[in-house]
Amino acid sequence: MLELSESEVQPSAPEPAAASDFSLGKLVGFIDRADPGTRAALARLDPGALRPHQIAALSRALIDAGLSPDTWRPSTWRRWALIAHGMALAGHGKGSLGKQMAEAGVSEPRVTKLLASRGDAFLQIVPRLLRLLASKQVKPNWYALSELIRKNDAQEVAEKEIAETLRLRIAGDYFSAIARTK
Repeated sequence: MLELSESEVQPSAPEPAAASDFSLGKLVGFIDRADPGTRAALARLDPGALRPHQIAALSRALIDAGLSPDTWRPSTWRRWALIAHGMALAGHGKGSLGKQMAEAGVSEPRVTKLLASRGDAFLQIVPRLLRLLASKQVKPNWYALSELIRKNDAQEVAEKEIAETLRLRIAGDYFSAIARTK
């Protein structure tokens, strides 16, 4: 099992600034077309402790999507593993992530905790949310969620602003959807 620890590796190329919609679409397509073994490996992986067969499945998916994981830091691998894991587990849907969470019956405290968390705490909350969405057969919008995953603990001011804008949009859509159902 490969434990992804930032302190054990030399600094490498920085994380890509943003994945294009094209790369995300290709990743969704790869996972949708994947053989059952590959899809199962992605759905079962633990983004923080990747096993060899999971690394192989993840690498194939990322490379097929046009990404270059060979220069990534462990934290970048962990974020993209979480994205691929979530896509394999819950699928990909269109629409507002906030509305999708409301549709799935995600509780207000869980949404608030998701949007208020940063770093490792955030990355631990996301898989639970994904399992809940999958159990309710609600497919999340990965264009929004993947950007939040990739920028949740950004250091650059511009990326922090993007993450905060995403959080506010998700919150606004969620609470608007909840208010309409009452």
